[in-house]
Amino acid sequence: MPSIVSVNVGTPRAAEWAEIGRTSIAKHAVTGAVHVGLLGIDGDQVSDRRHHGGIDQAVYAFAREDLDWWAGELGQEIPDGQFGENLTTLGIDVNEAEIGERWQVGEALLEVRSVRTPCNDFKNWMGLSGYDNAAWVRRFAQVGRPGPYLKVLGEGAIRAGDELSVIYEPGHGVTVSMMYRAISTEPALLPRLLDVPDLLPKARARAEQYVAAAGAGRPR
Repeated sequence: MPSIVSVNVGTPRAAEWAEIGRTSIAKHAVTGAVHVGLLGIDGDQVSDRRHHGGIDQAVYAFAREDLDWWAGELGQEIPDGQFGENLTTLGIDVNEAEIGERWQVGEALLEVRSVRTPCNDFKNWMGLSGYDNAAWVRRFAQVGRPGPYLKVLGEGAIRAGDELSVIYEPGHGVTVSMMYRAISTEPALLPRLLDVPDLLPKARARAEQYVAAAGAGRPR
């Protein structure tokens, strides 16, 4: 059964290397139950509200399996929360989750909503943490496994060890990985995003602009 290995939170810290002079990417694991509200997990605060946070990016999940893969690539162990994730998962390929898929985690109901886009703050954080961060943004993008941002549909308590149950799959086939590739490395996939009924407005506008410019239909 898929589960949550670790629940991680962070608060703003001053950082000269961060774009806005502060960052919340440094996370620590929470012991015991913690409440998940509409804007995220109690004790977790967003620094850059222009690019992060809000109801559509309330919680960020990343798979322990993907952390382990990166550990092999980098030649060093990677702890839970190192990629800034709130939920470190185990036993589920979060990048093959469909946009709009719903998860029950403890008392909380979460919806896969969007994808994480790497930035220079992430690159700098990895370097400061002792990892090889050369061309980090490009390397991370090429792998195409960013982990999803989650919307909180139902508030409640969660804790490390909780089961993660997929209770709804929309069936359109647009996965986290596909969405990420569409907006980063494979723009020809952008029309597929229009198959998502409740696609984020920004992503929908980008897909529609691509279709209009290319005069293309939706590739299957």
